[in-house]
Amino acid sequence: MSVRPFVPTLEQKSVIEHCGNAFISACPGAGKTQVLVERARKELKNTASGQGLAFLSFTNAAISELKRRLQLEALLLSPPFPHYVGTFDTFIWQFFIAPLGVPGHTIAPQLIPDMDARCVKAYPGAQGIPLSCFDRTTGAIIADKAKQEGFDPANKTARLITQYEEVARQCRARFMARGELGFSDVRTVVKEHLSNVPLSAKLSVALAARFREIIVDEAQDCNPADIEIINWLRRAGIVTKVICDPHQSIYEFRGGVTDQLFALRDSFGASERLTMSGNFRSNANICKAIAAFRAPADQQAIDQPLGRAANDPTHIHVLLYSGTSVPLTIGRKFEELLRTASLSPADCPVVSSTKDSACKAIGQTVDPSSQDRTLRLALAVASFHIGQEVNARKMAMEAMHKIILELEGHLGEKTYSQHVTAEGLKPEDWRPCVLQVLQCLRFDPATDSSADTWLTRAKTLLTPHLAAGGSSIAQMLRRHQDLAAVFTATPVASLTAKTIHSVKGMQFPGICVILTTKTAKSLIDYLTTGQPPEMAESARKLYVAASRAERLLVIAVPRSQGSRLAAHISNTSAQVTQITLT
Repeated sequence: MSVRPFVPTLEQKSVIEHCGNAFISACPGAGKTQVLVERARKELKNTASGQGLAFLSFTNAAISELKRRLQLEALLLSPPFPHYVGTFDTFIWQFFIAPLGVPGHTIAPQLIPDMDARCVKAYPGAQGIPLSCFDRTTGAIIADKAKQEGFDPANKTARLITQYEEVARQCRARFMARGELGFSDVRTVVKEHLSNVPLSAKLSVALAARFREIIVDEAQDCNPADIEIINWLRRAGIVTKVICDPHQSIYEFRGGVTDQLFALRDSFGASERLTMSGNFRSNANICKAIAAFRAPADQQAIDQPLGRAANDPTHIHVLLYSGTSVPLTIGRKFEELLRTASLSPADCPVVSSTKDSACKAIGQTVDPSSQDRTLRLALAVASFHIGQEVNARKMAMEAMHKIILELEGHLGEKTYSQHVTAEGLKPEDWRPCVLQVLQCLRFDPATDSSADTWLTRAKTLLTPHLAAGGSSIAQMLRRHQDLAAVFTATPVASLTAKTIHSVKGMQFPGICVILTTKTAKSLIDYLTTGQPPEMAESARKLYVAASRAERLLVIAVPRSQGSRLAAHISNTSAQVTQITLT
């Protein structure tokens, strides 16, 4: 089968041929990866300077796909020097942290991805709170974050709060003394380096000599500290291109940017602001619908459908459900719509802001965020055996590995990543053992008469992993009332449940997005009036989720709000079908 040659649109051609700094606004499905490949093809013809190109993004998935495409077309050698293809995090680690270390410390730094998840307790047996709930500089508790974790400082004594804050400060000091840095620590250290004028000047010269152009993709995922680094690169004289869709900025909870991104755009000259508004992913109705999910001031511009699905006539489907909880009928109706459209349920997820809501829609009733060890064990086993994605199976293996390390007593004072880093463990060191455990613990109704029978078998298998002199296996793996639901629930066909954050950057033939009774009214209020402003990020989540769809977009919404949402989408001239679930 012959491969169709790439014929860029005028907008894509402008981006490929643009030689200077640029801020590029790209809609969903704009063909960014192909444009980056063509930009590399054009620039790599110029080898006279000996300088390299750097392609940065904020997810491993995006970088892996770009690297694969560059290597497939023989544009990138291995190793790629002087070029660089990697995440923004690995870039700043390699060029700003690893060679320079941490000011005031001589030990070599180590990156600990789950540092902020470290549990802080005022005393043994006290409620645990993630380290992310404490200001990294002062150690003061951050009330809003703590409340989200079920700890309201307003209802606690000043003495207890002081105890928590002191433990948090001690934790950070201990980690820093060991050279262990979380992602937020990395940004702080980079800022210290760049504020050191002589050092900053030397870094500027070194990077300008290495790279003639740096392209930062998916810039909507950055935080204010990342924008400072991007601006520093521009001041260093390196041609810097920023590609993003500001409407897909959904990481406000971890310090992501919104208004700062527009301010960054405005700092580029008029001739440096480029656009890619051709959507090669979705059909015309979906392109219209996702325009309705932008902020009210930006809903008039509708992206042009250009891909294989452009002329697909499938309507937007709005499912109206009753009650306050997400019902299983959503998954059943979605599966029916998929089969009518000749789409495989295995390829089309159900998504929501929380995994719990998406799971309920397909019949998985146990909250995946449960902290109970027995439930985590069962969920890891179930996820591994029903998981169809490589990443999902990897996550299940890590979850099992973490449980084994807990049983062995290795995680008392360390996070999972801290232990793995300290011991120098590589996946090949622990995966064979974990795989064996996962295989042996598969739930089989033919031999496991009940969840309790399975738990007894799990205890026997895992007893050899208990730390000497520690708790018994009965104490470590207690019976939980929801355990049976993990194995007895019958999910709808092969539908999968995912969070909106987990599908960002992906695309699917069809997708079902769930709006809950808690947020639906306020969200639709925002889409129609711009108020309340605190719902802006929820709107961007809906935009991200809906824009993953190629042919079939289904939105499940409480019955009281269904007609409002359908009417709002219809205002774009998108064809909408409402279905009341019974």
